[in-house]
Amino acid sequence: MEKMGSSINRKSMARLHKAKVMIAGEQLRLRLHDGKLIKDRRYHLRTYPNCFVAQELTDWLISNKEAPDRATAVCLMQHLMDHDIVHHVCDKHPIFKNAKLLYRFRKDDGTFPFNTEVKVFIRGQRLYEHLITGRDSILQLREEQGVAYQRSIPGCQLMDWLLQNGETESRRQGLEFCRALLEHGIIQHVSKKYDFFDSRLLYQFCINFRRRRHLSELLNETERDKKEGASVHALEDNHADSPFVLPKIPPQEERSGFQSAVQPNKPLKMIPNVHQAILNSLQLHASGYLPPATLSSAPVVRCNPKSVLKRNVTCEELLSPGAPFIKRVLTVMGDAVGWGFVIRGVAPVYVQAVDPGSPAAAAGVKVCQFVCQVNGRSVLHLDYLQVTRLVMTGPRTVVLEVMEPLGS
Repeated sequence: MEKMGSSINRKSMARLHKAKVMIAGEQLRLRLHDGKLIKDRRYHLRTYPNCFVAQELTDWLISNKEAPDRATAVCLMQHLMDHDIVHHVCDKHPIFKNAKLLYRFRKDDGTFPFNTEVKVFIRGQRLYEHLITGRDSILQLREEQGVAYQRSIPGCQLMDWLLQNGETESRRQGLEFCRALLEHGIIQHVSKKYDFFDSRLLYQFCINFRRRRHLSELLNETERDKKEGASVHALEDNHADSPFVLPKIPPQEERSGFQSAVQPNKPLKMIPNVHQAILNSLQLHASGYLPPATLSSAPVVRCNPKSVLKRNVTCEELLSPGAPFIKRVLTVMGDAVGWGFVIRGVAPVYVQAVDPGSPAAAAGVKVCQFVCQVNGRSVLHLDYLQVTRLVMTGPRTVVLEVMEPLGS
């Protein structure tokens, strides 16, 4: 039991730390955008969009008291690089250097690797925001066995909410999703005694998705986890033959949240047998979801921002009489995972990638199609971020009007 318990603890702590890194990285990205440190920059006759200069960033971290000195600032950014949050614009420098080199957040160029933990935490964040911000929130003060618990909800009522709001298609699917949230430490039974059940048992969120996290906390936690991990390994080595059972993951009390969304984009290669959810796009402000039945860790898919278009096409060319394009109207019925296609570009937006097994593929969405309308609204002159917001704030069923090249 000790062996399995320590192993579960280690996995839970690793997932928690990964979530904290994503949260801190996303909060940093938004602050850098607000401070105009992230912008389009020109180097050797080439423009690199949405990037920052390493040396300027280290100065910013020190001046904003995120790091006491340059060495610590470099370590913090290297930590983000090691977790695939930040990378060199040409991927030539795997080490973060305090120099006049250009780096970029993977969310800003659509190369963020989407794995199981990422999807679970993003969907958990979306659920948290929905439940916590409503005027008549169903997270209320309730009692269980004579003890009062703030912002709690019965499991059966949470299941009802998921079904009523189209978050799951069945109670079975909702049960699997909620157990995934519990397994990843996002929700917990109020007294930490039970797994998730579709019953009157009370559950709470154990992550504060709105708490701001300082980057320096990450390094301190990493050093502490290394020490704890060493003692865990020693314990396991001494109990290699002991029998065990599978205990529940002990939830963590203090967590932070993923403030923005992930926008996976532009996958160029896919690893065989990876679930199609890895390609989910249109993930602005809480989307892109793990299918509840898929709880094991999926391999990470590396993405490439290179456009699939053979040449640039203007809006005027698409609308000109006799242009070699055909208009199609497609209805994409999103599922619990999402829609399953990737958009890129600016006026016009085009389809960069489509998951073969996704709702988008079933609806006829194809690579190189240009998006003209979303739910009856013209989007020809918008960029992919604006189109993403439009889709994400609309219904789960999306009606797309697209233009595709003749003969495609």
